[in-house]
Amino acid sequence: MLKPKNILIVGAGFTGAVVARKLAEAGHMATVIDERGHVAGNCHTARDKETGVMVHVYGPHIFHTDNARVWEFINHHCEMMPYRHQVRANVGGKIFSMPINLHTINQFFSTSMSPKEAQTFVQGLAECDVDDPTTFEEQALKFVGRDIYEAFFRGYTLKQWGLEPKRLPASILKRLPLRFTYDDNYFAHGFQGIPRDGYTAAVDSILDHPNIVVRLSTTAENLDGDAGYDHVVYTGSLDRYFDHTLGRLAYRTLRFEKEVKDAPYQGTAVLNYCDVDVPFTRITEHMYFAPWEAGKFDKSVIYTEFSETAKAGDIPYYPVRLVDDMAMLDSYVSLANATSGVTFAGRLGTYAYLDMDVSIARAFDVAEHIETAFAQDRKPDAFVHEM
Repeated sequence: MLKPKNILIVGAGFTGAVVARKLAEAGHMATVIDERGHVAGNCHTARDKETGVMVHVYGPHIFHTDNARVWEFINHHCEMMPYRHQVRANVGGKIFSMPINLHTINQFFSTSMSPKEAQTFVQGLAECDVDDPTTFEEQALKFVGRDIYEAFFRGYTLKQWGLEPKRLPASILKRLPLRFTYDDNYFAHGFQGIPRDGYTAAVDSILDHPNIVVRLSTTAENLDGDAGYDHVVYTGSLDRYFDHTLGRLAYRTLRFEKEVKDAPYQGTAVLNYCDVDVPFTRITEHMYFAPWEAGKFDKSVIYTEFSETAKAGDIPYYPVRLVDDMAMLDSYVSLANATSGVTFAGRLGTYAYLDMDVSIARAFDVAEHIETAFAQDRKPDAFVHEM
């Protein structure tokens, strides 16, 4: 039988917690550290002391997936409650339904088109002179035409990324749906929900295993001199691991202005502000992320959200992944592949935008890869997935 290994996992978000759980279930010992005073990373949720509202402390997180294995796993560690994510957009002082759907189109153009009529109409708006769009702007113009692009996408994108859409890759927009029905469910995945008791309770459950030790308010840098680990799984920023030797990878960070208002305040969980002259990107009202608690609160917690360039000391949220970033990433990947005893994982460790379900699925793969490597008496790879 394989001798149990002693593994250090840096980061107690979903990736680190799931890798720890799977390796612990395989008989190994996992020490999980996190520099914050709580688990669950940016998915952390907590009851607001003043109002009792469950707050998504680092911004809203909606669990959505088509992966049955991931859905079964998360349901084993919490009670997932049905949640249908609906987003509204403020454009020129008027409120529209998002994502772009038949209601949005008819309201914006003051029409009453049928699905087929609207599809033909939008196809007529599309600027099709670019066969293979490479930028966000080209993709949007080919997708919906200039009027819809200017109203709903350009200003919001400029604020979110701090860059003109013509400098951003087309892949960002390909994540956004366009519907010619009145379906305003933001996600189309088969499984959708939010944990009844919040994400932090779910991650606590994942980490609740006799072979797992959790040490909070502890950084990897604090562990200099610690010995006895057979392998490290690092879910922090890839460039931070190497002390930014080759430069800093670019991230966007978020800043939130929290207020307590009389409930209800805006009547929906998320209201986007698309106009470029409005400095923030959206306002979120957190009691609506728990509709099973509807009517329970007299006061409401709202977050006004600002997107900014991440500086040293800021929490990184979204990798920018422009050309210069990808060139630097390639250099860091080469450095990581030449570093023995570490596997890099998660959104920060692989410099990739990963939804929660993808983070969990990839964590399964990381744990299985490490376990297989141990069984074959070889060193695990630095990366399990392509970058």
